[in-house]
Amino acid sequence: MASAWFASSSVLISATLCDRMSAPTEDQDAPSRARVIVAEDDVLLREGVSSVLRRAGFDVVGQAGDASELVELVREHRPDLVVVDIRMPPDHSTEGLDAAHAIRRELPDTGILVLSAYVEVEQAMDLLAGGRRTGYLLKSRITDTAEFVDALERIANGGSVIDPAIVQELVQARRVRDPLAALSAREREVLALMAEGRSNVGIARQIFISEGTVEKHVRSILTKLDLPEQDDDHRRVLAVITFLDTR
Repeated sequence: MASAWFASSSVLISATLCDRMSAPTEDQDAPSRARVIVAEDDVLLREGVSSVLRRAGFDVVGQAGDASELVELVREHRPDLVVVDIRMPPDHSTEGLDAAHAIRRELPDTGILVLSAYVEVEQAMDLLAGGRRTGYLLKSRITDTAEFVDALERIANGGSVIDPAIVQELVQARRVRDPLAALSAREREVLALMAEGRSNVGIARQIFISEGTVEKHVRSILTKLDLPEQDDDHRRVLAVITFLDTR
């Protein structure tokens, strides 16, 4: 059985696709004839996506309802592109993603666009690390047919596409993990000079402040980096290591 999200949104997405297909669009005259296989266990969504792609000029050479069928169709038709849901039968865990990895290993030139109902950063980055002609979009993006078609065309042309929501998650995660985030601009400058091996006197001369001010900055840096209470020389080394680890 599909997830609750599938049940409630697939009809909405499919209806939106059908509404948009009823009116002529610029995509109808698109010259691309890339060959595509669509893998999605929700029949309405699968048919809707396939119809949009045909109208946009793609050649949909096959449709699959599960990951095993997808792999078989890819081996048979050798498509240019595959659009696959990350969660497919029988368990709706990562069957689609696993199939995408298998296709990438066997046919590395096949473009792959993975669709997901939720932001799953680790899985997205794992897939995108595989190289070019790869994409990861949230299913909510499908309702914007122009954006969806543009993503596939970019993948067909050798590029990679990542959903903006995933980019935002990565940016926020980096901010959370950045050990230097709490430092002021001046403190970062002092720490960078510490990493060059300069003493407090040398730092003071370099940025034209007093040695006492440098000492205050250093104490603040050591405190903000939450370094263990040890002798200051060792804590300075740890601070420098932390700085270098973020480069």
